[in-house]
Amino acid sequence: MTHYDIYAIGNALVDSEYEVSDQQLHTMGVEKRHMTLIDAHRRAELLAHVHGLHARRTGGGSAGNTVVAMAQLGGKAFYSCRVADDELGAFYREDLTANGVATNLTHTRAPEGQTGSCMVMVTPDAERSMSTFLGATAEIDHTSLHPHDIARAKVYYMEGYLAASPTGTDAALKGRALAREAGVALAVTLSDMSMIKFCRAGLEAMLGDGVDYLFCNEEEAQVWCDTQDLDAICSQLCQVARVVCLTRSAKGCLVIEGDQRTEVSATTVKALDTNGAGDMFAGAFLYAVTHGHSHVQAAQLANLAAGRVVSQYGNRLSHAAVADVKTHFEKLVA
Repeated sequence: MTHYDIYAIGNALVDSEYEVSDQQLHTMGVEKRHMTLIDAHRRAELLAHVHGLHARRTGGGSAGNTVVAMAQLGGKAFYSCRVADDELGAFYREDLTANGVATNLTHTRAPEGQTGSCMVMVTPDAERSMSTFLGATAEIDHTSLHPHDIARAKVYYMEGYLAASPTGTDAALKGRALAREAGVALAVTLSDMSMIKFCRAGLEAMLGDGVDYLFCNEEEAQVWCDTQDLDAICSQLCQVARVVCLTRSAKGCLVIEGDQRTEVSATTVKALDTNGAGDMFAGAFLYAVTHGHSHVQAAQLANLAAGRVVSQYGNRLSHAAVADVKTHFEKLVA
């Protein structure tokens, strides 16, 4: 008997989001549109640059955003992650709880140190550039897993960013093996081009002999497949996943299932901030498929939810916004 719609493992990060100009981004030496791992010294440098700017603070982490999306939509989610025994760690744990997400953090004592954080720079073109200090989450390992809960989930979701951590990759793979043994569907997100370029071996291990769901955007797919030819990309990706969700920004997404490709259009919105859009897409898609909807219908809901995220500042939707998205979706599939 299943208990959770999704069981995910990923990095626990508290986001601090700043609105900056392209010139400020250049002055800070932050690579635009990418996620860059930084150390404590570099974090201090960046904090000095943005001193005095207003920051929006939210719970974050790619898979963290996805499980919150699942829970907000009405699904049941469990999140395995790692924080430190500090103010940010308490903030993160309370954020998951407030959003109805079960977590290993309520059952374990947090270690000393610093909780991971991500500085998100948003430029006027709505692009987000992330500088991530992993802190405690860099040492997430198999002790964060709850095998009994993995076995009771419908989907086991692995965050691609874990490929940057040897212990994180190992934990994701141990969870994968448990999920496979229990007949739980497997899902992976490629996360970011930097993971593909520098941590590909970890991502390949997560994909293993194949997964049920793969999430990536068009640029990540191009880097993964080393081509911009869409036919070649589809042919390659369908070899590693039963269902591939290839997001294409304003063009919506492509759902690839073997030889079948379905284009699902996006709603027209004014983009302000792309932070969290892909995470929301994955959470909404998996919510829909675990609640009886087809893959195309799931992509419709995911596009609606992701579109709502990019039309605001911040990586999370309000409960009112989620309710509005669900209402639109219900009319769409009625």
